[in-house]
Amino acid sequence: MVTFLSGGTGTPKLLSGADDVFPPSETTVVGNTGDDVEIAGHLVCPDVDTVLFLRGGVLDRETWWGIDGDTAATHEELLALADRAGLDGGPRYLPDDRQTAGRRLARWRRFSGVAEFMHIGDRDRAVHLTRTGLIDEGATLTEATRRLADAFDLDLDLLPMSDDPVATIVHTTEGPMHFQEFWVARRGEPAIDGVEFRGGEDATATAPVLDALEDPVVVGPSNPITSLGPMLALDGVREALAETPVVAVSPFIGHRVFSGPADDLLAAEGYDPSTAGVAAVYDFADAFVLDDADGTDLDRPVVRTDTAMDDADDAARVARAVDEALEVVS
Repeated sequence: MVTFLSGGTGTPKLLSGADDVFPPSETTVVGNTGDDVEIAGHLVCPDVDTVLFLRGGVLDRETWWGIDGDTAATHEELLALADRAGLDGGPRYLPDDRQTAGRRLARWRRFSGVAEFMHIGDRDRAVHLTRTGLIDEGATLTEATRRLADAFDLDLDLLPMSDDPVATIVHTTEGPMHFQEFWVARRGEPAIDGVEFRGGEDATATAPVLDALEDPVVVGPSNPITSLGPMLALDGVREALAETPVVAVSPFIGHRVFSGPADDLLAAEGYDPSTAGVAAVYDFADAFVLDDADGTDLDRPVVRTDTAMDDADDAARVARAVDEALEVVS
């Protein structure tokens, strides 16, 4: 058995070629929910859904989000309608007092559907509406995710990190903003002062997640601050990781990040924007997989390979390196 901690696109890319090394029937994936948002009353879980769509065989692998070939008639009409009505574009947060009203799970990340700022396809939207409907009927996010996993015939166990609200808030020189506003709407341009995992001090990992963390853990090349940070903010998660073998794949080659804002986010949180900085965040990791060109000297075992993942064969190569590292520390 093995458990992957997943956020963004790094870990899903690794999972896309890992089946021969880590059989799906023996694999659990814990998805980050700090990036989740509520738009027009429906809950969008981007990191969970990337794995859902990947393993369901429908992921758009050009963008690594959404459903391949999906239409976006509703999204386009929302933008057109706002324009005709003379309404400002998104993101449009609901008022402060509405951020903690309604379903508890959606706290601190509620957006109006007017001029919808995230591109949501029509089939994709059906998933969000079904998830939200199940939660409104009384299901937990974990239970709703299992229902959706059944609908997509998933061959592995997919778990959200928590049934409690945790929102990744990026504090910038232009004020605090949810990570989706910072990255999707603002293209990561505002200078970062720091990152807050709002609600993390009160949220807990679910029992299934804590059970999964008793197995060897793989941290894919996801963003260590915004993809893994919300999980690490949960009570008991770091302690659980300290008690089980953990292998992490660096999203850097030395000081060069593969993609995304991991370098700026690490620096804002006081870490070196590099593989060494990732290792400092992951003080619980027992071993690392680094790129052949990454000469970083770490105080833990290292397995090196080409860590670029452009297709399933690349991912399989990295998965084999992860398995080799796990054998060293298990």
